[in-house]
This record gives sequence, C-alpha cells and structure tokens, in this order.
Amino acid sequence: MNRLFKGLLVAGGLLFLIIAGNFIYGWNAAGPLAKETAIVIKSGASIRSAAEQLEDMGAIKSADAFVNRARIFGASSTIKTGEFLIPARASNSEILSILTGGKTVQRMVTVPEGMPSIMVYERLMANDRLTGQIPVPPEGSVLPDSYAFEKGEARAAVVARMQAAMKKTIDELWPKRSSDAVVKTPQEAVTLASIVEKETSKKSELRIVAGVYSNRLKVGMMLQADPTIIYPITKGKPLGRRIRQSEIASVNDYNTYSMVGLPKGPIANPSRAAIEAVLNPEKTDYLFFVADGTGGHIFAKTLEEHNANVEKWYAIRRERGEM
Repeated sequence: MNRLFKGLLVAGGLLFLIIAGNFIYGWNAAGPLAKETAIVIKSGASIRSAAEQLEDMGAIKSADAFVNRARIFGASSTIKTGEFLIPARASNSEILSILTGGKTVQRMVTVPEGMPSIMVYERLMANDRLTGQIPVPPEGSVLPDSYAFEKGEARAAVVARMQAAMKKTIDELWPKRSSDAVVKTPQEAVTLASIVEKETSKKSELRIVAGVYSNRLKVGMMLQADPTIIYPITKGKPLGRRIRQSEIASVNDYNTYSMVGLPKGPIANPSRAAIEAVLNPEKTDYLFFVADGTGGHIFAKTLEEHNANVEKWYAIRRERGEM
C-alpha cells in the first residue's frame, strides 16, 4: 500500500510537471502567425477582447489559453490603446509584452514647406488610415512638418496638432523680431512669410528675399509677387501654364500687382524658417530680384540693374525653348 501510494505520488508529480511544462511552453513557444501583422486595440479594450482579436487574426491558437496564461504570467500588466505590429511567429509572451509596452506604430503625414491649405486638406482626406471629416484649414494656420498619427485617429486631431505647432512657433518667434521687421502683427508676419516661401526654394535666400519685400513695403512699392496672382485662381495649387496679362491686371484681395501692401491673408503655410526670415530680414538696399536659371535669384538695387538681369533671364529661357 505504501509502495502504491508512493507510486501514485510520483506519477501525479510527473503529470503535474508535464502539465506545468506545457503551460509554460505554450506561453513562450513560437506562435502561428505567418507574417508580421498590425492590430488596433481600441480604447477600453480588455485582455479578453484583445485575445479574441489575436485569435481571429491567427496570432494565437486560443484566446482562452492566452487569457489564462496572461493572468498568471502578465500579473498586473494592462494593455494599451493604439496600433501595434505583431511579428511573425511571436509567442504569447512576446505579444503581451508588445500590447502592454505601449510602443505603438508611428505613422507620419508630412506637410511640405509652402503647401497651401487646400492641398493639406486633400493629403489628409486621401489618407485612409485617418478618420472623420474636416474643413479646409484656414490658410497659414498649419506649420509645415512631419506629424505622427495612429491608425484610426481623427483627421481633426491631426489638424489640431498642426495648428498648435504653428501657434507655438508664432508665440515663440514674434517677441524676438528685430527692429527691421516691417510687419505689424503676427498675421502679417505669416502672410509675408508665405509669399517669401513661395518665391524662393533656397533657404539661404529667405532672409534676403524677406529684406527685398520689407524694403518695398517701407517705401510704398508694390510687392509684385507672382504667387499672389496665382492664389485666387487655384487656391495655391500649381497653375500649370503661364500667367496671362489679364490675370496680372486683375484686381482682387491677393494680387500684389494691382495693390500696394500685403494681400488680405497668407497664400500658403509658411515654414518656421520663412517666418524667422520675415521677422529678421536681411539688411539690404535691394529692391528687385529675378530668377538666375539655377533655382536661385539675382538681386538688384536699381530698376536699370534689374532690367539687365531680366534680359539675362529671358535669354536663358529662350535658350531652353521656354519663350
């Protein structure tokens, strides 16, 4: 009897070790997921609901087994909200670590320098990982940059971050403006910066172009910025053709060929660098500039010098077959 009892104890112990071993092995063994897959955990989700998602997507064999093991091995771990990448063959242990670690997938949307708001709107609406409707943001309210977002996030929330970044930038830079700054309000700064941004693609020229326009505003000259002709026609999108004489002469709230001073508002979303340039323009006597054929510009103090530079630019364009 004693021998039988001992035998039963040994057998029971072995059975327990086998069951425990399988329990632990099932927690750490490679999982069935064939390839890396994303999972979105919504706010308020429980381990149970997450486990059911994982089973449906083939990342784990059993939601019940995952939950039972998670309660023992995960102890007080709480799953986070967001989008997570589950690697191929990830174990139950690795999956719980991913869901409780909070390292979500970082997706990015980029607003290039000088992008008009209509194109910001179109870019956000075309992103099928974002949700909800938005209006076109007010021109000049968005700071060009790259912004992280999570799958399923509201477009309105992303726009709010873009606008908060612009406000923060203005609040920081406005008090640091130099005595040479011609703009009288932050809104004027954004408006002039948007023109400067559209006039040159070279960051090295931003302050000098800002200096030229500042000089023109000081002496009451028209800014005569081509992008201000285009804006009322396309809302800032590329025109795709040469500007017509009738458009140059058009009288509206933006065309700086038919008005003195700034247009009524921005014509694009200017970068931080362009805003800084307007608030700290280059000290210069230049009043004119024209393209030099290399992406930059040639600057001039007098109309005579400027006309000579324009002729050089026309010669380059004729050589290229553009005229």
